[in-house]
Amino acid sequence: MSGRYELRFSGAGGQGLILAGVIMAEAAAIYDGKQAVQSQSYGPEARGGASKSEVIISDGPVDYPKATVVDALLALTQEACDKYSHDLKEGGVLLVDSDLVKRLPQGNFKTVSFPIINTAKNEVGREIVANIVALGAMVALTGVVTKESAEKAVLSRVPEAFIELNKKAFQTGYDKALAASK
Repeated sequence: MSGRYELRFSGAGGQGLILAGVIMAEAAAIYDGKQAVQSQSYGPEARGGASKSEVIISDGPVDYPKATVVDALLALTQEACDKYSHDLKEGGVLLVDSDLVKRLPQGNFKTVSFPIINTAKNEVGREIVANIVALGAMVALTGVVTKESAEKAVLSRVPEAFIELNKKAFQTGYDKALAASK
């Protein structure tokens, strides 16, 4: 990576996307030794409204903490895809939940889709880890942080009783994204 890399995790409030952004920033800053900032925005609804978490990762100081030209975008809902895909850069990556995002934006970027929430529910065993499935997928698609650093950051954030579940969620998302991007 050279320079600045911008990621946006978007979906509905309550899907854990802000936590996913925080974990990505921690993977970069704590474990990979890069500069990282994370910011978030969500509607007035506690759950259900569009929300986003942005992460800026850089080799040097981050001079502006908001995403301006997004390198990688995760959209878990159609509303989030419609609202937050306008500044996805040419050559960037768009990751969507194929069950929930049916209208894809036009642009010169790579689109990867698989049923993220369904994968969490049916393959990992708990829908609540869909954010970690998505995080694993974003790590695989972007390479902006190492897989090892991201996994350490995930595991440092979860209670002991849920370590294996989150490991499985992260690895499943990582593997699914690689398979879907071929």
